[in-house]
Amino acid sequence: MRLHTLFSVLFGCYGLVSGRVFSRNFQLHEARDAAPSGFVLSGPADSDATIRLRIALVQNNVDGLVDALYSVSDPTSESYGQHLSRDEVASFVAPASESTSAVQAWLNENGLNADVLSPGGDWLGVDVPSSTANDLLSANFSVFTHEQTGLQTIRTLAYSIPAELTAHIDFVHPTTTFPSGTGHAPVFVSSTSTSTSPVQRSDNTSAVCGSGNMPVTPWCLQYIYNIPSDPANSTSNGIAVTAYGGAIPQESDLQRFLTEYRPDMSNSTTFTFQSVNGGNSTSNNSQLNVEANLDVQYAIGLATGVPVTFLSVGGEFDDALLDTANYLLSLESPPPVVATSYGDNENAISQKLAYNLCNAYAQLGARGVSVIFASGDGGVSGNKNSECTTFVPTFPSGCPYVTSVGATTLLPNEQAAAFSSGGFSNYWPQPSYQSAAVSAFLTQLGGNSSGLYNASGRAFPDVAAYGTLYDIYNSRAALEVSGTSAAVPTVASIVALLNDRLLTAGRATLGWLNPWLYGAASGAFASVTAGNNLACSGGTTGFYATSGWDPITGLGTPDFDKLLTAAGL
Repeated sequence: MRLHTLFSVLFGCYGLVSGRVFSRNFQLHEARDAAPSGFVLSGPADSDATIRLRIALVQNNVDGLVDALYSVSDPTSESYGQHLSRDEVASFVAPASESTSAVQAWLNENGLNADVLSPGGDWLGVDVPSSTANDLLSANFSVFTHEQTGLQTIRTLAYSIPAELTAHIDFVHPTTTFPSGTGHAPVFVSSTSTSTSPVQRSDNTSAVCGSGNMPVTPWCLQYIYNIPSDPANSTSNGIAVTAYGGAIPQESDLQRFLTEYRPDMSNSTTFTFQSVNGGNSTSNNSQLNVEANLDVQYAIGLATGVPVTFLSVGGEFDDALLDTANYLLSLESPPPVVATSYGDNENAISQKLAYNLCNAYAQLGARGVSVIFASGDGGVSGNKNSECTTFVPTFPSGCPYVTSVGATTLLPNEQAAAFSSGGFSNYWPQPSYQSAAVSAFLTQLGGNSSGLYNASGRAFPDVAAYGTLYDIYNSRAALEVSGTSAAVPTVASIVALLNDRLLTAGRATLGWLNPWLYGAASGAFASVTAGNNLACSGGTTGFYATSGWDPITGLGTPDFDKLLTAAGL
């Protein structure tokens, strides 16, 4: 800390000598002791290397935004379903005029002009050489290399801002948040279980789906969750499937998938492609495209007739999450369901950035959008961090304004998939909508795993669906894949089909789901009482599924007909 303070003073003096305008009164804003595990310092960043700085201004009324979100999302509220417009939502997060003026003046004094990146004006962006970024933020931007993958990134372990701007600037990105060195999409793994007490089904699931670890198809999922196959009717409905890292679905694979598994649909049914921030439009990387093919094939194959938009978002993952949210918020009518199969460990993202992203999801929820994320595929180790001793929550699943989806395995008697991530956030407290359900679980848990998780944190996942051995087509070949990423398009499709019934009846879309899920809709889920997600301490610690809510499968697996009734239809 002393070295950083000295570094700040030296840069303040440099500003005077060079004749450029810098504040001499820098104040440390964010810092970390060291780079994340796996990253090593390779050396200083090239002075001419361009950094896209994103400056988050202090939002003027986040509490008002959250109050409005609950008001339009809680079925017991008189304002339920009265979702806000783009401008109404933007007014809650728009910075005070003095904040915008002060920050723009600071940038202009340094010869910089920023772009406005968000509808509310709370995000500014400016491209600068790393040398300018160092001067501007009294920082030391350097190149860090991930030893396992060779991934290189430019980051700083600390940065400061002028003291007079601390009331106006929330944080600056990218600075102390590092990209993941291991990727973000869930790994496609199969699951085995030795549990002897699964939930029993008294139906013909085995005849339709097979039993045990059998490949899963759309008609199997339609059968076990009562998902209708008749086409949707509303023209204002839709699902946005987001993708990162260059993954692209192949239309030829989708055509083969529909021909084999949905012969009642036209095999020319396709998706709308949308590039955000330089997202790929083509990709020849077969392994990379698996995730995109899985998500699109099951979104189209289950949400019959619902328009699907595929968002290919460029840039590093954390940047891409910001760009995705701001793009969707800029639309006059964003798709009512947004499905994402990607995530990261919560502790890999700075708390300020995580809070800001979570506020963006609150904005989408207030506008009537259901934001759905996979819980992750590392059990209680988060994003596949097998060396953990304490449990690792994932992001964005820990954000209370998204719906987190876990996974089950084995038919006909579903049980929790061992890879299904779940637990308790260290960033967000437990929201009131889930307090009763989580309290019941903690009472059953007793003192087991005490000290390994934050019992007062936001608990996840919220719900689950089957997540193992999904049949897909990839590079014209049949493939079976598993993960919470498989469960996401299944849940998203169910929500989209519920929205279709609501819109056809002249009602509003479901929007932010969680108050409804834990309230009126809680009885529409089949509790999963077998399986575990042991993953830390060499795979010996974790949670076990139980009746009611649990941190592997949430409230359980859905039944479309019961959810329809819970929605008042």
